[in-house]
Amino acid sequence: MTLRVSRATIASTVGTALEWYDFSLYGTAAALVLPLVFFPSGDPVAATLSSLATFAVGFFARPVGGIVIGVLGDRVGRRTMLFVTLLLMAAASTLIGLLPSYAAIGPAAPIMLVALRVVQGLGAGGEYAGAMLMSAEHAETRSRGLNASAPTLGNAVGSLVATGVFFLTSALMSHEDFIAYGWRIPFLLSVLVGVGGVIVRLKVSDTPEFREAKDSGGHAPAPLRALFATSGRKIVPGMLISVAPNVISYLPSVYALTYLTTHVHAPSWIGLTAVVIANLVKLVTVPIAGMLCDRYGRRPVMVAGSVSAAVLFYPFFFMLDTGTPVVIWAAFVMIFTLCNDLTLASQATMMSELFDVRHRYTGVTFTREITGAVVGGCIPFVAAWLDDWSGGQLWPIVVVSGLLCLLSALGTRFISEPAHLRRTAPAPSGSPAA
Repeated sequence: MTLRVSRATIASTVGTALEWYDFSLYGTAAALVLPLVFFPSGDPVAATLSSLATFAVGFFARPVGGIVIGVLGDRVGRRTMLFVTLLLMAAASTLIGLLPSYAAIGPAAPIMLVALRVVQGLGAGGEYAGAMLMSAEHAETRSRGLNASAPTLGNAVGSLVATGVFFLTSALMSHEDFIAYGWRIPFLLSVLVGVGGVIVRLKVSDTPEFREAKDSGGHAPAPLRALFATSGRKIVPGMLISVAPNVISYLPSVYALTYLTTHVHAPSWIGLTAVVIANLVKLVTVPIAGMLCDRYGRRPVMVAGSVSAAVLFYPFFFMLDTGTPVVIWAAFVMIFTLCNDLTLASQATMMSELFDVRHRYTGVTFTREITGAVVGGCIPFVAAWLDDWSGGQLWPIVVVSGLLCLLSALGTRFISEPAHLRRTAPAPSGSPAA
């Protein structure tokens, strides 16, 4: 089987990497710095919960931005809206780096932080879906898994760069100086990120599928209405397959950083290094996961990733509790890389085939971002709350996270494979067509 990566896929992935630098940077800062700068209190648990709540706010803004951007993307094109999302993300991140602290202006500081996080969320709501569709719709059907999953690699690279810059900045100055002003430097670099993203995306045209639908007059004038009228039964399965990727993305990359510093009392560099190593390994595992989707089908790959994560959550936390850097890094690779990449690649591929091109952008953003808000945005906060409620016991977090992941395995039951794979992975009776 010949697998080809299109030029649009490369440009979309690079653009996503630059844009996701902004969004992932906030997650690291929310776990390690923002509680001290914007939410000072005598109770460290309350400060951490407040900071993680602002992380969740960005996710709750994502469905709004996703639906608006998705509808416009189905009407005016994927490429145009990717410029909009890029500008929103870069502007919000840069302004976060300029915000006065709580000590300087009081409650106005966290209020402005929340407002800018909302703007970030509005942009992020349509970014990944647009990049994924640009890659998938430019690709041949038999290599769609590889191409559709490529923007996931962009997410990893963006997170890698953000964490690396954050780690390097903190390593080059004292803790006091870093808390006072050093943490702002990675956010201010978003100006350069925004310029780079615009340059990259200027080189890509809109997708052939979208142009054909628009030229023939077949695009939907009201994509959201068309989504519910013609593809309503596909929405719930689309949401279900989006659950596990959110849990396996944000439980390790956000909550686990807090867990390491507050429970294990590990230096922050250990957790940051774990995220860096896990994202480096993704440079290999994401393309492999995409190729597995093309070779064996989208559904088996999702089931393998989500079920494995459900089983491995307890070993993950057990490995964190050792406090040994190498063991902690292995734990992150196990969950955040191997399990997560299987779910992300299969989710991206199934999503790009689930809805009709006339309302595909709307369908992907609607299903993916609502799930992201409810699951991805809340899982770090819920995990921190369960930890406090249980007196530090692991089982509530493990059980809740595991059950959520199994929902994605269930969701594959209602999504069929593309025609060329149905001989090896037959569609279930009564399942909606891809």
